[in-house]
Amino acid sequence: MDYGKWRYEADQRAKESKKKSSNLTVKEMKYRPKIGPGDFDTKTRKVVEFLGGGHKVKVTIMFRGREMQHPELGRQILDRVSGAVAHVGKVEFHPRQDGRNMVMVLAPDKRAQARHEKQKRREAEGTVAVTDPDTAQQTPTE
Repeated sequence: MDYGKWRYEADQRAKESKKKSSNLTVKEMKYRPKIGPGDFDTKTRKVVEFLGGGHKVKVTIMFRGREMQHPELGRQILDRVSGAVAHVGKVEFHPRQDGRNMVMVLAPDKRAQARHEKQKRREAEGTVAVTDPDTAQQTPTE
């Protein structure tokens, strides 16, 4: 057997197996207890983008100084984040205190994404049917 041919076929098999393997990474998004609404929306939009891309997301609330006395503020933010991304992901690890940080892990949820896409399509079809010029009543101008 030709060594070059064998080597080529081995490389092709390795390339195929590499294609089929999934490379799941964990992205992290850090929030603060006193985060503003604009920053919250921007970071949450990025979390939705990560989950849509199939990555897990570790959401961290960083406490400083006396903020440690009010962990319920961090819990409220994490609840808002999980509610905002419910259409693309689900909570894998519920919020827990880890030193000065509160951590929660979100994972992509294919079922929820499919449900959300189906609902968006239905809404789009509903608005198209209403604004379709063929079905709309037209009155003559003269």
